[in-house]
Amino acid sequence: ARRKDDDKQPPKMSTPTTFWRLAGMSYMQYVNRAASCVTKALKEPAKSKALARSDFSYNASVWEAGTQGTKTNVTTFSAAGK
Repeated sequence: ARRKDDDKQPPKMSTPTTFWRLAGMSYMQYVNRAASCVTKALKEPAKSKALARSDFSYNASVWEAGTQGTKTNVTTFSAAGK
């Protein structure tokens, strides 16, 4: 006899894998989404501190013939890698 609860169980996997892969996400997408959810759930002042830590910047420069070119400050994702 089948129990009612059997319908609520997730399907069994033949090969082990991670749940973020099953959801069609990369690990970085999963981590970013989880961090965003945690940040949104925080209350002040912890929320503003977490948002301040999420800002980033770095210096980028092009190297030619073993010499470093001028440094440019990158502060947005759209400018990264250019």
